[in-house]
Amino acid sequence: MKLGLARVSTDGQDHSLQLDALKAAGCERIFTETISGTKAERPELRKLLDHARSGDVIVVYSLSRLARSVRHLIDLSEEFQRREIGLMSLTESIDTTTPVGRFLFHLLASLSALEVDTLRARTRAGLLAARARGRVGGRPKSLDPVKLTVVKTLLGEGTLTVAEIAEHVQVAPSTIYRALKGGRSALA
Repeated sequence: MKLGLARVSTDGQDHSLQLDALKAAGCERIFTETISGTKAERPELRKLLDHARSGDVIVVYSLSRLARSVRHLIDLSEEFQRREIGLMSLTESIDTTTPVGRFLFHLLASLSALEVDTLRARTRAGLLAARARGRVGGRPKSLDPVKLTVVKTLLGEGTLTVAEIAEHVQVAPSTIYRALKGGRSALA
């Protein structure tokens, strides 16, 4: 039986391209998930692995849809081999049910790792260059110095709860606790 896995990283992305390709490849059952590939816990991947039996073939649109790293990809490949489950990647034209397919799989996994490492290095260099020019990344703080002063004043008065103060300055209570040195214990 061919079992498909379609994964996108965010809710804004669409599974359609992958689903169409997996159906065209003859997948009888397709597991879909919307989760970052870097997450260790992937419920649909787990369900797929629990469902797969000896002789089945797991089909993915791309190897990047299956694993979070080369190590994870190789671990999955070893598990598939041990359980006599094949792996097909449609975009890389890999089929591990053949010796050449297994060789290509390991070769492409290594190249994928190189690509990821290169992207990380470029990103890191870009961030360092931006910082050197005085640009700081990240999103703006939700609790700016003015709001923090208001929070401290209202806390000092003791008439409002942290939740009420948080609502007043339009932040989550956890934001207030994080901003106070010592967290919740600082309120005592």
